[in-house]
Amino acid sequence: MPTVRYFAGAAEAAGCESEARSERRLDDLRVAVVGDHARLGTVLPRCAVLLNGRRVDADAELIEGDVVDILPPFAGG
Repeated sequence: MPTVRYFAGAAEAAGCESEARSERRLDDLRVAVVGDHARLGTVLPRCAVLLNGRRVDADAELIEGDVVDILPPFAGG
């Protein structure tokens, strides 16, 4: 199962810092996490979504051991 890690405001909206998911495509995962964590609906559109540390297309396939990071915009410098 892929693991989703939420950071900063995304973790607050999800109510957890990480979770295992069963979705097999990134776009399905995005829809499912908003379905499970409604508050992510306002945060996720502004977030960078990385698969194993890289930006990928929304239709990327997910496999066992993948890590999806949900990173909201960070302030500072």
